[in-house]
Amino acid sequence: MALIAYGINHATAPVDIREQISFGNEIAADALHELKHQHGVKEAAILSTCNRTELYCSLDGDQNRETIDWLHQFHGMKPGLLEPFLYIHSGINAVRHVLRVACGLDSMILGEPQVLGQMKDAYQKAVNAGSVGHQLNRLFQHSFHVAKEVRNNTAIGNHPVSVAYAAVRLAQQIFGDLNKKTALLIGAGETIELATRHLAENGLQRMIIANRTLKRSQHLANQYSAFAIPIEDIAKHLAEADIVISSTASPLPILGKGAVESAIKQRKHKPMFMVDIAVPRDIEVEVGGLDDVYLYSVDDLKDLVQENLKNRQQAAVQAEKIIDSKVIEFMGWLESLDAVSTIRAIRFQAEQIQDEVLQNSLSKLRGGADPELLILEVARNLTNKLMHLPSSKLRNASAENREDLLQAAEELYNLKNDNNSDKKR
Repeated sequence: MALIAYGINHATAPVDIREQISFGNEIAADALHELKHQHGVKEAAILSTCNRTELYCSLDGDQNRETIDWLHQFHGMKPGLLEPFLYIHSGINAVRHVLRVACGLDSMILGEPQVLGQMKDAYQKAVNAGSVGHQLNRLFQHSFHVAKEVRNNTAIGNHPVSVAYAAVRLAQQIFGDLNKKTALLIGAGETIELATRHLAENGLQRMIIANRTLKRSQHLANQYSAFAIPIEDIAKHLAEADIVISSTASPLPILGKGAVESAIKQRKHKPMFMVDIAVPRDIEVEVGGLDDVYLYSVDDLKDLVQENLKNRQQAAVQAEKIIDSKVIEFMGWLESLDAVSTIRAIRFQAEQIQDEVLQNSLSKLRGGADPELLILEVARNLTNKLMHLPSSKLRNASAENREDLLQAAEELYNLKNDNNSDKKR
């Protein structure tokens, strides 16, 4: 059987193409069932995120045309439409690709950890659908183990490379534990949504979300048990905020020096961490001159992100070395499966010969044959039958000058030492 990984991602296909072949939760089980029953497909799993859709299959042979055709058909796409965007990895390259995806080395944001959780979810869906067998199960478990090793032994995840995450990490450096802190998030776009998620993931439990459209801030607030307010009420709640992150499209500042100064007095000069990600700025520059206020602009964070990206790239080199060794390890296991099937076939053949000799001997024993003579006959017959086919093959190999086969037999039966001993005698 052959392993194959194929699909499209953020680097090969635009979002309008990626959207067309997305596998949502409502269709995932049916898709796995269909894919598993395509000609030549023995095992199957599907990873589908906003940045990639990938199919992992164990095939009976090396053909993959049928599965590519199925991908088009399932989504009602014109045959061949995906060809310019599609990548296909097989064998050792498929294994390496899966490990790189699990470790975040193939992600839009280098080293991002979310994809590992998405892979675990894809694996569980495939398990529930009954589409994962011995090979893919081992591959997924191996990829999870490798991702953990990469996280533990490199700095790939230690340096934030998104502006939103960098803001949260800075907040942690200032306050330490965020659990009892309050955050005020101004805006409801992608950056604020990311910041909200990162804050929640890092233990912050109380968030206030302000936006010009209350409905949008309520939608985001409902996802994180936060409190939504209209943007006009910011001044009423500013003193509650230990952390302020703002990212709106306002042409004028939303927070002025006076409002922040008043809030600091109400807080009895407890420090306030403020991040202005907006362009133009949402927070007046003069706010940064106030005591007990830590104000960072988007440029401050971008410098941090660029520096951290360099650090991640250096860590990625270490991660690639780990992956290379783990690919070899997995391929060794995969190749051993061929030996297992051969060993089973040899054992089955030997057991058939054993059964034949045993049944014949039991029949003679019941007929009154001498047990001692019968035991000698059983040993002789069993030896002759077991050695007949290999002996015949080796004689033919000798006649055909098949030194490779003769040497393999010597190694298999550990005969070299015995032959050397005979020569010495």
